[in-house]
Amino acid sequence: MGYAEQYRRSIEDPEGYWGELAEALHWYRRWDAVLDASKAPFYRWFVGGETNLCYNAVDRHALGARRGQAALIWESAETGQSRTLTFFELYREVNRLAAVFRALGVAKGERVIIYMPMVPEAIFAMLACARLGAIHSVVFGGFSISSLATRIDDASPTLIVTADAGMRKGLPVPLKEIVDQSLEAATVESVRHVLVLNRGLAPMAMREGRDLDWAEQLKEHGGKSVEPVPVASTDPSYILYTSGTTGKPKGVVRDTGGYMVALHASMSQIYACGDGDVYWSTSDIGWVVGHSYIVYGPLLKGVPTVVYEGRPDHPDPGVWWRVIEKYGVTHVFTAPTALRALRKFPEQWMRSADISSLKLLFAAGEPLDAPTYEWARATLGVPVIDHYWQTESGWSMLTNPVGVELLPVKPGSPTRPAFGHRLEVVDADGNPIPRGEKGFLVDHGPLPPGMLMTLWNDDERYLQSYWSHFQGKLLYMSGDYAIQDEDGYFWMLGRADEVLNVSGHRLGTREIEEVISGHPAVAETAVIGVRHEVKGEGVLVLAVLKQHIAPADQDGVAREIKQLVRERIGPIATPDAVHFVSMLPKTRSGKIMRRVIRAVYQGDTIGDLSTIEDDATVEMVREAVELLKEDL
Repeated sequence: MGYAEQYRRSIEDPEGYWGELAEALHWYRRWDAVLDASKAPFYRWFVGGETNLCYNAVDRHALGARRGQAALIWESAETGQSRTLTFFELYREVNRLAAVFRALGVAKGERVIIYMPMVPEAIFAMLACARLGAIHSVVFGGFSISSLATRIDDASPTLIVTADAGMRKGLPVPLKEIVDQSLEAATVESVRHVLVLNRGLAPMAMREGRDLDWAEQLKEHGGKSVEPVPVASTDPSYILYTSGTTGKPKGVVRDTGGYMVALHASMSQIYACGDGDVYWSTSDIGWVVGHSYIVYGPLLKGVPTVVYEGRPDHPDPGVWWRVIEKYGVTHVFTAPTALRALRKFPEQWMRSADISSLKLLFAAGEPLDAPTYEWARATLGVPVIDHYWQTESGWSMLTNPVGVELLPVKPGSPTRPAFGHRLEVVDADGNPIPRGEKGFLVDHGPLPPGMLMTLWNDDERYLQSYWSHFQGKLLYMSGDYAIQDEDGYFWMLGRADEVLNVSGHRLGTREIEEVISGHPAVAETAVIGVRHEVKGEGVLVLAVLKQHIAPADQDGVAREIKQLVRERIGPIATPDAVHFVSMLPKTRSGKIMRRVIRAVYQGDTIGDLSTIEDDATVEMVREAVELLKEDL
């Protein structure tokens, strides 16, 4: 069955379609109804069913034919360490930690915050929560004190799991110290214990009675086995916070059964991944991609997953390619920002490793511009698959379903809707617009399995944030601009709030960035709207040039960039200024720090560094400010 036929069935008969896919997994109790849409937009999947996410991801393989197969491969470029665990070894470690959690009083439905570096123990903690029916909330290990405190206040966890430190470019990041200060700043008093993995990287204080040593607790409680706790399909599996326009992050709530079915199916349908493959998502478990495709997706499918601690260019730009060679990685899922970062280095770094095992490269997290796509395809020699999704979606909304049918690729487009997603481009009133015109990307209900159920303790905000943008129409608002072309392919134009208003003309930053990225001297670029006395907003271009471009050539490149934009988009979009910088300031999730760039360029007061970028550390923002001041 090809894409068109399978997609049509997922829209016309969602109960039959998803019900069949769910049969491949283990259920303690079969569902009464595949879909309950009676309280739309609060959609519920596999209602009445009982299952356990950890059992399906670990026990099902560890106690079966994949017992001795590699499950989790850890590689740390930061410490020079590595570790490979089979499914049975993973099963044993998760059991041991679940026994510790149970001894500490963690029960079904309670929240556990995991604030960890990219180490195997972080995955053990996530799976131990799932085993007990507890709700984990992983907080990215680069978040600031105030960001962590806000999440503690919202989730009211009973346990926090952390480490003495993570590592970033060879320097320790004191996680335990940040947890201590966050608990002082938080207003809730729900936390009974802080469990600490001591990696020997940084000194730390331990508060008696509250703080517990990981190794000691395993020695005391880790000898007992813990049976997986059956949970309702509609019970929350985790909370993952994403930035909110009000400044208060939104706690996206994921269910258990629907998420499990969607991820398991996606590993075959979208990623074409199966026996003999090795999957590597280069993300962090603090992000949704890490949840879905470092941890749950590959393990549900029964394929080895690579857990990587480090950056793509440290200790040198060849480190990722060596990882692919070392473990025979077949599938890589990364972000366009990482590809653009590697693109600026000479190709000799890539050629120095044998990456012949690689079959497919996937990109998501931000639009994949055509020049970066062409570079990756040409240099890697494998299909490059762009796809689009959000923290809220949990898996792809737009994709090229290579496991079902490789559709013709249009560089710059994430192709067509994923199974179950009825996507459309509409105007400000929610009405469909003609093909080729720019509008808002929306999703019609019922949302497919794996999408957010609601926001933690805030159903009203869920309705307001996603379902109340178009009066009289129940449409899920993605928050992104898009175009659907005559062939039905979608083209993402960036966030609806990343739009410039130049002399009354609305211009998407993505449109301009796409043109500039096509210049042969440009490795990466960002377009920012800045104050302009006459036009309201002017167009500022920041660009990182490829390493071989001499400083004497920069003036000529700047003129060419302006002319290129003028020719491709129009005179109204001509940049007011083009500046070349050594690097684009970004958060650890790869988001460009647009507010920081704008503030530095305009000479504005930066304000509270801890909150100016929600998913950046204070140190990252401060470093970005100083570098920008030097460059600009």
